[in-house]
Amino acid sequence: MYKLGIDVGGTNTDAVLMDEHLQIKAEIKHPTSEDIYDGIVCAVREVLQASGVNKEEISMAMLGTTQCTNAIVERRQLADIGVLRIGAPATLGIPPMVDWAEDIRSIAKAVAVIGGGFEYDGKELAPLDEEAAAGFFREIKGKVESVAISCVFSTVRGDHELRAAEICREIMGPDVRISISSEIGSMGLIERENATILNAALCRVAERFTDGFSRSLKEEGVTNAALYLSQNDGTLMTMEYAKKYPILTVACGPTNSIRGASYLSKIQNAVVIDVGGTTTDLGVIQNGFPRESSVAVTIGGVRTNFRMPDVFSIGLGGGSVVHEREDGTVTVGPDSVGYCITEKALVFGGDVVTATDIAVRLGMVQIGDREKVSHIDLDFAEKAMGVIKAMVEEGIDAMKVSSQDVEVIMVGGGSIILPKELEGTSRSVNPEHARTANAIGSAISKVSGTYEKLMDFDVVPREEALAGARKEAIAMAVEAGAIEETVEIIDMEDVPLAYYPGNTNRVKIKAAGDLG
Repeated sequence: MYKLGIDVGGTNTDAVLMDEHLQIKAEIKHPTSEDIYDGIVCAVREVLQASGVNKEEISMAMLGTTQCTNAIVERRQLADIGVLRIGAPATLGIPPMVDWAEDIRSIAKAVAVIGGGFEYDGKELAPLDEEAAAGFFREIKGKVESVAISCVFSTVRGDHELRAAEICREIMGPDVRISISSEIGSMGLIERENATILNAALCRVAERFTDGFSRSLKEEGVTNAALYLSQNDGTLMTMEYAKKYPILTVACGPTNSIRGASYLSKIQNAVVIDVGGTTTDLGVIQNGFPRESSVAVTIGGVRTNFRMPDVFSIGLGGGSVVHEREDGTVTVGPDSVGYCITEKALVFGGDVVTATDIAVRLGMVQIGDREKVSHIDLDFAEKAMGVIKAMVEEGIDAMKVSSQDVEVIMVGGGSIILPKELEGTSRSVNPEHARTANAIGSAISKVSGTYEKLMDFDVVPREEALAGARKEAIAMAVEAGAIEETVEIIDMEDVPLAYYPGNTNRVKIKAAGDLG
């Protein structure tokens, strides 16, 4: 049986076919099309032809896509939604979406703040105003496609959110799409609420890319495969889970590359540099999984706090355009020829000087026709490579947590432009199959669940509290599609919160297991 991994990037759609022992049978890169499904179909067709594998033997297919990220950034295909916050009177001073740009705030056709919510220790701020909730849902019935519900300290107690969701289904029907903040974000009402609103607005996009992925595979005769989507923590989720939580696919591309880099290099802890055609993403692999960001992350101008990989992006890629200014200084990027590199770069017969042309001119890589870049002045090429080197070294420094040198794994189709010796590194590795690390990361991924809650160890002893949290994390991984017997705890932390009374700690546990 075989696994098919696909990752849709801005420049290329990568596909890889792996056997049951996770050995690579075939890999391809196909230019991403304007309609991404044409690119997926072509990529699947090409990797099947290259492998000679019987289509009926493909048992699993995994997709990493930028569709949700693009929809938020470009303000396209977002659904009309209703937003209900449970938190009056305590939160009336800061209404929902208060700092959102007008062009995306317009997705909310109705917003209300009603009575309810909790203190940090689970005590009620006020009783849930069920009558006000029912009135709001009657008002928006038939006018919106999805509903976002948030509540003060719902990550401590979710009672009011769950009851509001029940009322919503009673009034708007059992099929209404509902996003609940305690299932999506972390501590911090505003950022968690923002993530929940985005998740609700992505319901239409989620339907489109899940149905489109299924349709694309069927067109190529891949009909026996269970389908999965990549999450932004380096693991997978089922198609139904993806429809419920589409926000979790945001930034899954870099995480796939990080997971793939670790697998290919057999290195569990390192800085990963993923160079594409337009941008370079730097991330950190910790114990085989991407390091999560510890700060709020902004997506399309919206500040959120749901789990996101700690990724630093720079405008450097294989297709980055190289310029020489009047004063003789050289710049590289952020403009790029992108997926047109095989038409516009000098080595391919084009007329634009790109970072790839510089690497070929300096003899770092053999690609295209080297004669077509022989006219580039050597001093100019060395200046450009100096700029490329400095950009990457600054990125490495930004990802490090100490002054010690770190191991670096270079992946992505554009990694050929990077010098092997970089300041601040102890070793640079460019593993075999590095150019399709993102698709490989998608194919090898496990399924995870993350449990997070404030716990007072004076009320519940630490070991008892952590044991319960572990069970919850494992249950969440199983719900997402993991085989229970294979699930293990891969990350755990309990952080004392000095500004809370008693012995309050923020407990966060992540579990992951093999696909069912």
